[in-house]
Amino acid sequence: MKKLSNLKVRFVGAGNMATSLIGGLINRGFLPSQITASDPGGHQRQVVTEKFGVKTFGDNNEHFGIPDVVVLAVKPQIMKQVALDVAESVIETGALVISIAAGIKIEHLEQWISKDIPIVRSMPNTPALIGEGATGLFANANVNREQKHLTEAILDSVGISHWVDEEYKIDVVTALSGSGPAYFFLFMEYLQKTAVELGLSEEVAAKLTEQTALGSAILAQRSQDDITVLRQKVTSPNGTTEAALKSFQANDFAKIINQAVKAANHRSQELSEDFC
Repeated sequence: MKKLSNLKVRFVGAGNMATSLIGGLINRGFLPSQITASDPGGHQRQVVTEKFGVKTFGDNNEHFGIPDVVVLAVKPQIMKQVALDVAESVIETGALVISIAAGIKIEHLEQWISKDIPIVRSMPNTPALIGEGATGLFANANVNREQKHLTEAILDSVGISHWVDEEYKIDVVTALSGSGPAYFFLFMEYLQKTAVELGLSEEVAAKLTEQTALGSAILAQRSQDDITVLRQKVTSPNGTTEAALKSFQANDFAKIINQAVKAANHRSQELSEDFC
């Protein structure tokens, strides 16, 4: 495997997710000289340069050189235009392409760039902005083992990543971890509002809600017990937790979650078809 110290990464797009990945790579030991980024927005280029010392460009092709990895970090709505713009440069260099645009299938990128290039489709989520992301990955047949390791090195710099063996499962990842933060935020929002309704101040309710969510997630990660056992351990017979859980069950909480995640999965599939 090529040493990370020799790796050259080119970002096309320098928005929030690209900025997070650039920061994650530098925190992992990458030098600013190994990374460049292009973006039409002068302010965003300035932010990346000032924060990380990374050279930025307004032209997508001006900074290519001979990269090992090209990260396409633009919105899905403009991905076709951008992919067509950089196609010649990508083909000439034979670089690995990593897309972080939701809904853009590998077949789309193969049509816009080339069927012969290695492409990874990824689905990161917003906690990547603080280095705690969860990313799903799927590769086309042109991606070799070394390039898979390079992909992991990049995405793991802002959290964790996992490969799926079929592309449709990226839609499941989207419904689970891509959209998932919003599910937890909504649950936290209602917990906090109810605590305020019952008499706590907004500040205290917010702090306790945030710490409870954080502590529960960390406990789930570190414990040898699965989440079902952890839930059971918190639930004393005839206690307060059992009363709350019985209320959830009476309102068919399991069905609500099941339907919500399936709705997100279905919408992810629909969005993918929009780019055909």
